[in-house]
Amino acid sequence: MNKKAKIGILSVLAILLIGLFIFFKLGTNWDYALPRRIMKVTAIVVTGAAIAFSTTVFQTITNNRILTPSIIGLDSLYLLIQTMMIFLFGSTNILVMDKNINFIVSILAMVLFSSILFKVLFKREGQNIYFLLLVGLIFGTFFQSLSSFMQVIIDPNEFMLIQDKMFASFNNVNSDLLYIAIGLFILVTIYFLKFLKYLDVLSLGRDQAINLGVDYDYVVKRLLIVVAILISISTALVGPITFLGLLVVNIAHEFLKTYKHSYLIIGSILISIIALVGGQFVVEKVFTFSTTVSVIINFIGGVYFIYLLLKENKTW
Repeated sequence: MNKKAKIGILSVLAILLIGLFIFFKLGTNWDYALPRRIMKVTAIVVTGAAIAFSTTVFQTITNNRILTPSIIGLDSLYLLIQTMMIFLFGSTNILVMDKNINFIVSILAMVLFSSILFKVLFKREGQNIYFLLLVGLIFGTFFQSLSSFMQVIIDPNEFMLIQDKMFASFNNVNSDLLYIAIGLFILVTIYFLKFLKYLDVLSLGRDQAINLGVDYDYVVKRLLIVVAILISISTALVGPITFLGLLVVNIAHEFLKTYKHSYLIIGSILISIIALVGGQFVVEKVFTFSTTVSVIINFIGGVYFIYLLLKENKTW
């Protein structure tokens, strides 16, 4: 079976799952339920696409299939921002209550942090990408520790608000936020298209890419900013889903059996949509909201991550 046929199968499966999610037991009150379900499934599609897209690019840049963009510390930074807002200003402050302002502040803070990190670390020529990952990991641990400290001494009632931010949720997605997220996603995708041709070469490694004429540092810095914006969009919209990207991108590699990123990105996005829509359907219809989709995804992704580590260790 060729790659286009496999992409076609994934597309049909994604459409069928979306249709099932929207119309399953819609009932007679469809004029109320239908718009809410469409809004929810649109948020799922945008989130899934952003995470899969960014993880595919990130793994190509790092030339490592067991890394995700969350290693830079963006998930921990998002949680720190939410905790700090409530800790400093209280739960009734406009930064907390107004979802639009909260969304914009969260994205700007994460993109600003990423930009400063990349600018400082890429200031010297030939800086190793793994040094960036190490610094990102240290910052992520620092942000997490700082968040935990504030959560311990915060008012218990306000801590409940922070707890809601710890897990991704597609319930009560704000339509205004969704439109902003879609707009940003489209703009980032348009900007990314001029760098798409470099990804197949970057997957060969830094030295080979430079030998083949790629301005490595310039391209990598731009792609890292794209990754940071996409992760910021998905995290600020619904919350962190750590292992989703790792899971879907590796499945796409195994299923499509290709190095061409024009197929890998589309395949990863479709698998991500299938996983999230299917996971949310199970959460709502089987578990009746007793858990969240991020818990299921992170559990499966965590197990798969351990499997990949053992597989790589065996290979070496």
